[in-house]
Amino acid sequence: MHIDATTRRKVGETGLELTALGIGTAPLGGLYADVPMDQALGVLEAAWEAGIRYVDTAPMYGMTRSEHIAGHVLREKTEPFVLSTKVGRLMTTERAGRKLAPEPPKNPLDPGWQNGLPFREVFDYSYDGIMRSYDDSQQRLGLAKLDLLYVHDIGTVTHGAANADHWAALTRGGGFRALQELKEAGDIGGFGLGVNEWEVIRDALEETDLDCCMLAGRYSLLDRDAEQTFLPLAQKRGVALALGGVFNSGILAKPRGGRQKFNYADADPAIVARVDALRDVCDDHGVPLAAAAIRFPIRHPAVTSVVIGAKTADQVRQNVAWFGTELDDTLWSDLDAALASA
Repeated sequence: MHIDATTRRKVGETGLELTALGIGTAPLGGLYADVPMDQALGVLEAAWEAGIRYVDTAPMYGMTRSEHIAGHVLREKTEPFVLSTKVGRLMTTERAGRKLAPEPPKNPLDPGWQNGLPFREVFDYSYDGIMRSYDDSQQRLGLAKLDLLYVHDIGTVTHGAANADHWAALTRGGGFRALQELKEAGDIGGFGLGVNEWEVIRDALEETDLDCCMLAGRYSLLDRDAEQTFLPLAQKRGVALALGGVFNSGILAKPRGGRQKFNYADADPAIVARVDALRDVCDDHGVPLAAAAIRFPIRHPAVTSVVIGAKTADQVRQNVAWFGTELDDTLWSDLDAALASA
């Protein structure tokens, strides 16, 4: 199947179309490393020049820094694009005399931000929290309309035992109702979840209809966790999927050896061995492992877009080149066999 980064693919009945390759902005908020402003702007301009017209951001990324950067670039564009951002976190500052909820426990999937802005997150999935989050993001981005809103990091991986209260706020507390009202009013084109665990998307489909969801890391060349149960369900329910984390925190894009990260943390030796087995197959086929990794998810009919992050313009161009690499059909069966035996 030939597909290039600029191919447009429909998001259900929303009227929105995502390019097959999208650009995520978590690195521009300082994920793992400081990204200076001129470099961050260069990343988005390089993506635009490559024909990428889907940009994903979130208040969490750099404690609002990425939203500011994305808005600065996109509001000057005259050609149509699709932007997604996220709800569920409100940003506040520590000030004398201000009463704040207790600081949430450290999210195991949050590595911190190297050049984030001086705010603190407060989780709020209620009706009022969703509405305020929408207003805040709209002002930071400087855009009249936001295309997609994802409920960010709802689920036990992020919240542990506290997730029951957050889920109640999203369901009984009117969070989903707020998203439905925003869509009905034409303020957003659609909504869904942006999470690292597919099970919570399944649970959300018992509460409301979802247009598009971002799932990070759970359907990749290395991690097939969502393949058997969730992807068929999403396809049946007409939920478009934007797949992030396709390099599983970089381990599928880095050369052999050195420090490797998987799921936002240092990879254990068993994971490294599995990646080496995949790399051996790609070497035999004469293609980069990263090219197979970036193309793997889009082969499934449930997947609408693959979203990648980058810290430099050169990395954007490299990702676009990997995405466009011609890959032999026998590569996939050989990779499946290597993964099964690793």
